[in-house]
Amino acid sequence: MNVKLNHLGRLGLCSLMSLALLSQSCTAKTDEPKPQQSQQQSKGQPLALPAPQTTGGKPLMDALRERRTVRDYDSKPLSPQTLSNLLWAAFGVNRADKKGRTAPSAHDAQEVGIYVVTKEGVWLYDAFAHSLQPVSNQDIRSLTGKQGFVADAPVNLLFVADVSKFRNDDDEYRRFYAAADTGYISQNVYLFCASEGLATMVRAYIDKPALAKALNLASNQHIILAQSVGYPKK
Repeated sequence: MNVKLNHLGRLGLCSLMSLALLSQSCTAKTDEPKPQQSQQQSKGQPLALPAPQTTGGKPLMDALRERRTVRDYDSKPLSPQTLSNLLWAAFGVNRADKKGRTAPSAHDAQEVGIYVVTKEGVWLYDAFAHSLQPVSNQDIRSLTGKQGFVADAPVNLLFVADVSKFRNDDDEYRRFYAAADTGYISQNVYLFCASEGLATMVRAYIDKPALAKALNLASNQHIILAQSVGYPKK
């Protein structure tokens, strides 16, 4: 069984992830691709996120008005519920019967995977199971960008496109589609953060070869963007 976060919110996300990394591994049935194992692969088990809160929040026009980029972050971790809501807003499942997502994708390829990079390690978001699949137990936040603040942000989202899902398109179109689809997801993150009073910044200034090596990405997996999320530093 997956580790349940619902009743443990007070422990904080980092503590829960640390606990999960010490647990025995298990297998989760999922429609999402499983992460490639890295040399520093965590032996933790999947983390079952709390059910996302899909109602409430600020009106759309208010969120648009308050959308902004923030570069200074407090080290306070996001709660399990906040992380759950964030990932659902970014690219979660909003029509389970049709496997529909909160952001569109070319040919409905749903090629963008979201890696969640924290102090405690790296996880891959499984939208259909609404869980986090363990990838690494290393803190590689500094690899997600060349700006100093990325190592302070409690969460860095890494958007990785599996371009092999575009089976009948040439390389130029594959890259174009992946970039456009990632942009939709990033804007969802911006609007969620504006609604919740969180700080965020999307970034392309990344040492992609080093990060791809750390995550042991396949040749068909392309790093598109990264996005820091946390509480604004006061």
